[in-house]
Amino acid sequence: MTYHSETDIIEACLKSDRVAQKALYDQFKTRMYTLAYRITGNFDDANDVLQDGFLQVFRKLHTFKGDSKLGSWIHTIMARTAIDRIKHRIFFEDVEKIDTSTPIDWGTSIVIDYLEKAIANLPEGYRTIFTLYEIEGFKHREIAELMDISESTSKSQLFKAKKMLRENLEKLIN
Repeated sequence: MTYHSETDIIEACLKSDRVAQKALYDQFKTRMYTLAYRITGNFDDANDVLQDGFLQVFRKLHTFKGDSKLGSWIHTIMARTAIDRIKHRIFFEDVEKIDTSTPIDWGTSIVIDYLEKAIANLPEGYRTIFTLYEIEGFKHREIAELMDISESTSKSQLFKAKKMLRENLEKLIN
């Protein structure tokens, strides 16, 4: 069956239509798996997050109000699920006030393979905040809420992640 609108697929999913649920899953699975992997840094965890996240999507679909696009709503659920999966492995060190307004010098050319490897090698907390902010577009306020940390912790951890990322890139390239 073909669904002509987001509303059609939502209504069918709410009626436990398995074809509609599969269509919804197929529409978003790749993007959500990528998000899950970027946050968890682990294929097995990403698979579990994808499964658990979509179970939550189908359980909570009745609460979707349409205030945002369905994909954005699913994205938030998947990000929360991924963070919950690794939260016990993330530890943030207390830091003194860091001037996060100073930009990091990335040089003139970054090879994408090196960048992906350097991001993957960041400690989980740094990688998670870097991914949520720089790749997925979350704001520090949203990250703080998702991870139960302060906005200033999110900002300082992002700054430190970028600094470490730059160092990792230099090691990989040189």
